[in-house]
Amino acid sequence: MPISVKNAGQIEKMRAAGKVVARALELMERALRPGVTTAELNKIAEEYIMSCGAKPNFKGYDGFPAAACISVNNEVIHGIPGLRKIKTGDIVSIDLGAVLDGYHADAARTLSAGAAAETARRLIEVTRQSFFEGMAFAKAGGHLHYISGAIEDYVTNSGFSVVKSYVGHGIGRELHEEPQIPNYRPPSRGARLQKGMTLAVEPMVNEGSGEVVLLKDGWTVVTEDGKLSAHYENTLVITDSEPEYLTL
Repeated sequence: MPISVKNAGQIEKMRAAGKVVARALELMERALRPGVTTAELNKIAEEYIMSCGAKPNFKGYDGFPAAACISVNNEVIHGIPGLRKIKTGDIVSIDLGAVLDGYHADAARTLSAGAAAETARRLIEVTRQSFFEGMAFAKAGGHLHYISGAIEDYVTNSGFSVVKSYVGHGIGRELHEEPQIPNYRPPSRGARLQKGMTLAVEPMVNEGSGEVVLLKDGWTVVTEDGKLSAHYENTLVITDSEPEYLTL
């Protein structure tokens, strides 16, 4: 399918959805502390999103049971919220989205609960910064592979590994649209970026190997070697210069 280019009115609707997602993430970050359960964090997100007249777009997506994916320590993505209590030093990846007036936004953060080990803190920061390294190439006229390659180069030069089994994506009327956006340099240049394209770029970075395993619940993805993983994502709009971030 062709890549959707949004007009000003459509981008404004995505901007509104992005504000809901950004605020929900802020509320969850404030609530994150040792002893809180992942279900309690999920409830905060869902209640806030609904209070804004939006809907949590993850809930029910292919049967996913919650408003947010909450993944702890060696869980890479798609962790299902439940009775698990967060412990001091855990790193927690929160991925959530909202749909408002027919348009979607999606974002993720990895946070630490209390004081985390130095390696964990560095993993979180490298993952976040790898996103912005990619954003140096996120402007009209460029190609997707420059974003992907910049992410991979920064991660590997920092001593970590990108996850190659899961990728970012276009976003708009649907949660997942074309194009796919890998966090590694693909063999082809990929699509040429145009003003008005809306993307969800999301580096997933592992402390050790980039290999992952899908658990029996059919959702939770964990690192194959049991080491830590971090995740950072924003929904953005391609412009003629710097991208506009809709979830910051």
